[in-house]
Amino acid sequence: MQSWKRPQPADLWRAIETYLAYAYDGPPPGAVRSRLATLRATPAAELFASPIFERIEQDGATVRYSIRLGNRFYPHMKLAIEPIPAGHDHLYRVDTHDRHVRPPPGSPEERAFADLMSNNQSLAESIESAWEQAGLPTFKAYLREDLARRAQSSGAH
Repeated sequence: MQSWKRPQPADLWRAIETYLAYAYDGPPPGAVRSRLATLRATPAAELFASPIFERIEQDGATVRYSIRLGNRFYPHMKLAIEPIPAGHDHLYRVDTHDRHVRPPPGSPEERAFADLMSNNQSLAESIESAWEQAGLPTFKAYLREDLARRAQSSGAH
């Protein structure tokens, strides 16, 4: 696995603050504030070694970092940082973390869970749009740029 560039601490904090501004109608819950206090106390050079980050490893390398920041509807939503496909840079993504389990069709919880998923998806789209407007890299921005590069290179032949 190739090495990829993690975000600079200032950009990570901009992504976190933007996320929180959309996710909550005020201060986040104590558990989130505690995670962020631990992260703030971590020296910049050791930021991505912090136990606050959940990691996904592949072939001995970290391919995703995430922080469980939740939202006003659901405490498990995460801010994720991943490498761009086939590249050395990174992007931000909101992981709604609500697709791994669903109530059975026809159950009393089905409608409420569908509403939760809809709220989470709408919130994720708002956060990712705000990141783009702030100049932070997202998967959708990467796809648009990649498609534009491909169109330009195929038109150049």
